[in-house]
Amino acid sequence: MASEQCGQLRGLKVVEFAHVVAGPLAGSMLADQGADVVHVEPPGTGDAARAMGPARDGVPLWFKVAGRNKRSVTLDLHDPGGRQVAHRLVAWADVVIVTLRASRLRAWELDWEAVHRINPRAVLLQISGFGATSSQADAPGFGKVGEARSGVVHLTGFPDGPPVHTGFSHGDAVTGLMGAYAVLAALHRRANDPSFDGEWIDLALFEPLFRLVEWQVITHDQLGVVPGRSGNQLAVAPAAVINTYLSADADWITVTSATLRSVLNVVRLVGLPEEEYATTERQLAGRVRLDAVLRDWVAARTTEECLRAFAEAEVVASPVLTAEDIAADPVYAERGDIVTVDDPDLGPVRMQAALPHFHQAPGGVWRTGPALGEDNTLVYRDWLGLDAGQLAKLEERGVI
Repeated sequence: MASEQCGQLRGLKVVEFAHVVAGPLAGSMLADQGADVVHVEPPGTGDAARAMGPARDGVPLWFKVAGRNKRSVTLDLHDPGGRQVAHRLVAWADVVIVTLRASRLRAWELDWEAVHRINPRAVLLQISGFGATSSQADAPGFGKVGEARSGVVHLTGFPDGPPVHTGFSHGDAVTGLMGAYAVLAALHRRANDPSFDGEWIDLALFEPLFRLVEWQVITHDQLGVVPGRSGNQLAVAPAAVINTYLSADADWITVTSATLRSVLNVVRLVGLPEEEYATTERQLAGRVRLDAVLRDWVAARTTEECLRAFAEAEVVASPVLTAEDIAADPVYAERGDIVTVDDPDLGPVRMQAALPHFHQAPGGVWRTGPALGEDNTLVYRDWLGLDAGQLAKLEERGVI
């Protein structure tokens, strides 16, 4: 593992008053590319994410990834002295990430007006359940509610079954990713616009997934259609083959096609008449029959036989990988997508690499999630310039 930060964003200063997933993941995307990210946590308890998820020998695992590449400081924001230090962090930072409720942000002077006053060139990323300009600006929000509001959950599952959430923090994670993208867009303007006067990014948890389902609004608007659940296929399908199929040795295989030619490759492979699938209209008309024939074809063969035949016929397919499969997969290994990082509690641990891959100045993983308050001295003394007496008083009062 790298001993220090590397990547595209070295020198970028970020402070996050944000816990659990969405805000911290935005910061994590920046930290993986070398930004100095300060994660502010309450003394004693820390970020709730520290105790979440599975554990090994009493050591929670999730935060080892979620908090990686960051600096952890403790700070009691309920204390006026703690809020003064928070404002010094805002003045120090290029980017401020917050996920607190709007009323709490105003009370603690971490809202847009206060951040902009303290640091006129700062970029503020504010993530909330319903957005800062809605009538529910002060309502609590969680990623699963964002997923439900986005339309994605209504589309996920089988027609005769209930709507289904994905098996991870989908809404939170995509919000974090879009938040990092938005921060970089604002920083580009800051670097190129002499009149730049700070930026407030106001992001609701339902908006990123809502944006990514590009066709749902226009389909309803223009056709009066409400797209629904269609299993492993798509409500608005570009081609005739999109599904998962069970092999003879009980592995699931995804087979997909998005062009006329790719569907014909499947048709030839399973032995159906090509003339019946010669046009896009015929392919869509015959998709139910083709799906059933392909399902029987896969069920009669082992996974290895299926994948070999698919490759020879230039049919795009993949087994549905588990975490165990991913850890042993040659393509993941060739790409360097899993790295080993030394952790003081667990020893060597494996986790996702810094993605995406940059070839000229790649990011990296130089530490796992730090211990609570591990970087208090570095951040408060070396970066903010607090002297020994100030730090001692704050420690005595339990503010840090």
